[in-house]
Amino acid sequence: MPLFAILTLFPEALEPYTRESILGVAQTKGQAEILLVDLRDFTRDRHRTVDDRPFGGGPGMLLRPEPIVEAVEWLEAKYGRFRKFAACPSGRVFRQQVADEIAREQRVLILCGRYEGFDDRVRQLCGFEDLSLGDFVLSGGELPALTIVEACVRLLPGVLGNEESAAADSFRKDGLLDHPHYTRPRTYRGLEVPEVLVSGDHAAVERWREETARKRTRVRRPDLLKNTNNPENASASEADDAPDRAN
Repeated sequence: MPLFAILTLFPEALEPYTRESILGVAQTKGQAEILLVDLRDFTRDRHRTVDDRPFGGGPGMLLRPEPIVEAVEWLEAKYGRFRKFAACPSGRVFRQQVADEIAREQRVLILCGRYEGFDDRVRQLCGFEDLSLGDFVLSGGELPALTIVEACVRLLPGVLGNEESAAADSFRKDGLLDHPHYTRPRTYRGLEVPEVLVSGDHAAVERWREETARKRTRVRRPDLLKNTNNPENASASEADDAPDRAN
């Protein structure tokens, strides 16, 4: 059973979400374990101090290395080696392909930064890889950590009610966005469900889904077409590159 450990200053903020929806289902089924580790448990003063001023001056505070390194050492002594990630603006961008990769790991550890970040010696001592959700800045790594864990956990066998759900997600089939979806009522405020979807012609439905997925991708995310074997690649290559830097 894969283990996802999150190092954070705010485990009580994350705990309710990990008990609900897909993450809760995965743990109830025994398909994954999510462990929230409070960095303050690895401090050594009565004030449970985790941060300090940066050498060289500058605004803000940094997480000290001791609580982080000792938390990692405790985890790995108890459970074995983890693949370790830090939710950090300077990292490679977290994409569906990265989720596929991480979901194959047996033990994953995610560090949630705070303040101005953490002492860089943590990377050298623990071997963290940086991951970013995109070109924006948050006050801490808790939301990215939950995002990363959920994106990975839903890929684990047996977690979703329908195994085809994950395979049909955006970015999975040829790297395209997902096609439009419709449900009842068939007519709502004058808008009709596309006729092909109620035709009973399964081959036609699949063709429609493929065509609309390609069209949606071409209009909304032409950059994705460069990374696929789609015939639209030639025209898409003329579009400007989308940003691919960390947040």
